[in-house]
Amino acid sequence: MTTRREFLAGAGLEALAAQLPVIALAQPKDSVTIAMTLEPPTLDPTSGAAQAIREVTLQNIFEGLVRMDRTGKIVPCLAESWEVAADNLTYRFKLRTNATFHDGTPFTSELVKFSFERAVAPDSTNAQRQLFAPIAAIETPDPVTVVITLKQPTANFLYGLAWGDAVIVAPASAANNKTSPVGTGPFRFVRWNRGDRLELARNDAYWGAKPALAKATFRFISDPAAQVASLRAGDVDAQTNLAAPEAVAQLKADPKLKVAFGKTEGEVILATNNAKPPFNDLRVRQAIAHVLDRKTIALGVYGFDVDLIGSHFSPLHPAYVDLTNTYPPDLAKAKALLAQAGHPNGFTCTLRLPPPAYARRAGEIIAALLAQVGINARIEPLEFPQWLERVFRGKDFDLSVIAHTEPLDIGNYARDDYYFQYRNPEFKALIAKIDVTLPEAERNALYGEAQRILARDAVNGFLFVLPKITVTAAGLEGMWTDWPLPITPLAEVVWR
Repeated sequence: MTTRREFLAGAGLEALAAQLPVIALAQPKDSVTIAMTLEPPTLDPTSGAAQAIREVTLQNIFEGLVRMDRTGKIVPCLAESWEVAADNLTYRFKLRTNATFHDGTPFTSELVKFSFERAVAPDSTNAQRQLFAPIAAIETPDPVTVVITLKQPTANFLYGLAWGDAVIVAPASAANNKTSPVGTGPFRFVRWNRGDRLELARNDAYWGAKPALAKATFRFISDPAAQVASLRAGDVDAQTNLAAPEAVAQLKADPKLKVAFGKTEGEVILATNNAKPPFNDLRVRQAIAHVLDRKTIALGVYGFDVDLIGSHFSPLHPAYVDLTNTYPPDLAKAKALLAQAGHPNGFTCTLRLPPPAYARRAGEIIAALLAQVGINARIEPLEFPQWLERVFRGKDFDLSVIAHTEPLDIGNYARDDYYFQYRNPEFKALIAKIDVTLPEAERNALYGEAQRILARDAVNGFLFVLPKITVTAAGLEGMWTDWPLPITPLAEVVWR
């Protein structure tokens, strides 16, 4: 039986509760805004070489048969498993049975065949067509099985299938993927406001685990100071690779933010047009190599030590050879080589620079170093679409500064039509041998030979490895610290 005292106490509490405002429990955050330095020129990773395309789309909108995890390991994706024949020529992939494209198109073996044949078609603009060159035949015995037969054993075949150039697309949507991408990934395209941002939403019909994020926005902020300001103001939740290393101490001191230092596969080079005089003369390229004080350049760009390189190869790989002393800084040797090449007073050339801060800053330092031996490198800043059109596709340049971020991309030097136009039959034969050498130790030894040839020929000015400075809000987790591939898989990002 309730006593009068108990009743009054209960009534008092009830009356008091009626006077208090309703307080809703805080809901977990399910959206994120991530800043990038460069805006992708298109949204189809099979249509161009720009890193920014992959940052936004790979493992978010589009997927391949396999994918690369944050440690660089190849793991299943649209193919749940595979078998390789004893002769290393036949790959049998078992496909996911529950994967569909964002428009409802079922994922089947026929779409794998379509995607790979499209990549090597005469009108293909795929930047890495050589990934598919080893394929002799593609069979689709049933909707969930693909059998790929190679012309010869290819050591890095699966590795290449993890790149953005090998994502699976559908015939009905492939032509519009540059602006309205349709894939099988955990996020679907919503809208793209060019020059500002791109919005994605969770794909609730995704075949895999449901991402924690319901919405994600990529904002394109090229100005280093603006990147810092947007992070400190909370306008963005993360920056994939900070372009203002001088602000690291300030950002680390901010309790609302976290700063992480990681490694990439990005070899930063002074790209050189080997087919254009005077750079077609080995002595001129050697002279430039003797001028390039890598440590001075890297410290000028970042203010702290980064990994220096002497050839086109990342120190992350076990086959790396330190060749940074092949042409040590020596102005007297550089001047003597220029004189032997018929340029005792140097010459004038253009140095075309894309927007990233590392390229613009390194370019200014390089121009000052080259001036010491009479080489007048006139700096010409380009926006990235201009750089892709004039330098990368048009080969209309003398010198440039750029990071090559694909892993194990040393094979590009065997491509006669590649933009720095290096043509060396000895090197091409060596890369062809590497491609069919399966034992890892033997293959790594051959990679060492390849590095030495490029260093010897001073094909480009090999500078340093692009570091990755990731800045995030304190409660955001899952962003990749290292970049074995330059991507930002949103399905791994979560608020804590």
